[in-house]
Amino acid sequence: MTAAERYAALRSLPHALAQTAAQTPQTAALRAKRDGAWRSWTYGEYQDQAWRFAACLRAQGVQPGDRVLLAAENRPEWAIADAGIMAAGAITVPAYATNTADDHRHVLSDSGARAAVISTPALATRFKPAFDDAPACDLLFAMEPVDGAETLDDAIAAGGDADIDATVADLKRDDMACIIYTSGTGGVPKGVMTNHGAILCNAFGAYELIVGLGPIGTERFLCFLPLSHSYEHTCGLWFPATIAATVAYAESLDKLVGNMAEIQPTVMTAVPRLYESMRDRIQRGLEKQPPLKRKMFAKTLALGAKRYEAPETMTLGEKLTNALLDKLVRKKVAERFGGSLKGFVSGGGRLDPDVGLFFTALGVRLLQGYGQTETGPVVCCNTPAGLKIETVGPIFPDVDVKIAEDGEILVKGELVMRGYWGDDAATARAFTKDGWLMTGDIGRFDDEGRLMITDRKKDILVMSGGDNISPARIEGKLALRTEIAQTVALGDGESHVAALIVVDDVWAAANGFNDASPDDPALRKAIGTAIDDINKDLSVIERVKRFALLPEACTIDNGLMTPTLKIKRHKLKERYGDLIKSLFMS
Repeated sequence: MTAAERYAALRSLPHALAQTAAQTPQTAALRAKRDGAWRSWTYGEYQDQAWRFAACLRAQGVQPGDRVLLAAENRPEWAIADAGIMAAGAITVPAYATNTADDHRHVLSDSGARAAVISTPALATRFKPAFDDAPACDLLFAMEPVDGAETLDDAIAAGGDADIDATVADLKRDDMACIIYTSGTGGVPKGVMTNHGAILCNAFGAYELIVGLGPIGTERFLCFLPLSHSYEHTCGLWFPATIAATVAYAESLDKLVGNMAEIQPTVMTAVPRLYESMRDRIQRGLEKQPPLKRKMFAKTLALGAKRYEAPETMTLGEKLTNALLDKLVRKKVAERFGGSLKGFVSGGGRLDPDVGLFFTALGVRLLQGYGQTETGPVVCCNTPAGLKIETVGPIFPDVDVKIAEDGEILVKGELVMRGYWGDDAATARAFTKDGWLMTGDIGRFDDEGRLMITDRKKDILVMSGGDNISPARIEGKLALRTEIAQTVALGDGESHVAALIVVDDVWAAANGFNDASPDDPALRKAIGTAIDDINKDLSVIERVKRFALLPEACTIDNGLMTPTLKIKRHKLKERYGDLIKSLFMS
């Protein structure tokens, strides 16, 4: 049976888990640190616990089609609960562990959840007020002891009499698997109705990518992004389950590099911001090294970039030097990432080409992909054999993509959502009359059929003079400066471009601006100089004419950033409306 036939034969996500558990019951499926040591759950244990939780849900009245909210930090119990909910014929509603009480209230109310699974007492303090206001939701389970909730362990131990194998056998690819809420960067989150087939379609496309990386059955994933995000839910949870891969859960961002050394992952998925942070940390660490090491590193980047961009122009001497740098520099970089990494995969946002080239020059594969929650979520991804950093790669199998007359990317296929939960009007607006999903992204194909994303349709700045400007291009240039941690370009309907800037803490401390206010003249002069340098690489209409320094960074805690590290532009405009207006006053 070919891979295409095997994936086509899978009827649902629980069916895929059951197939893997039957074939490799003793293979480690899930791993997490407990009491300072890594503990493993085999595929046999994974399925058994999920099926027992499914039986418990059925015994307590949860019926096929009911929605069950799942809010927890990344951990094996998240995967077990998710599989159990689906095996019961119910629909998982993932929610971010960082949600506020109002966020939980919206998701509970909008989805009409019948039950909920949460993780810790700390999360319960934010979740319980929303739960108490949701009359339809009367069952609460918790992964750790929480007042008023049945523990997940007790629910699994209790089980029930329902025939879960029969329920799973009745599931079909076009049945709904989950309702995943959008991140809310542009307003109130909408519930994306995702079928089992959409995720399985993605898994097949990812399988084709992994084949290029190495043998199936021996992969190790290190999971860092929230499982409540569609990208990690598909690529870091359900796809690994179809190939008997081991998924380990990182402890935290601060311990990520240490966890990589312990787990030695072969594949890791993350958003562009994480790779930008990794690059910045490497560069800052390099500043403390002796001059010879800094010179070797710079030579490695230069020759690595040349090997990627114009290998035919390399001299014999450069090739020999580059081979030596493989051993002296690139090998050490690989060891820092665990020594077994076959590729980083970047998704969930635009990867700056300079960041991609940085890692490529260091011998680390960084494969950029593209998609959105509404497409399962992956539409395409670069492959190791044909890496083109400036593109998001070839289209996945069984997916149709075309470019509309105005440049918008349109998608069709099993991966496309069935619509937005309870919002027929928004669903209608998302599709063309002949059924193509309108992504809202602008793009084109290169000569070899790889997709290139050039902008976000609704984020394009239409200036008062009629010029269309890409804020992403300007923000990408500004973010490369060590002085700048975060930035947002503004100017829609205005005569010039302005920017909101968050100063980088490390740079500020190193340059005597630790306690400087956003209005400090010396600080503004330093940032202004950096912006002037960037403006030299921008066209006249793109240049930043005015800027303001924000008093705090955009974070998840202050509500200005999503859990996947995207800035909520609408929230920023709400909070700093007067400041933004001042940037465009004559």
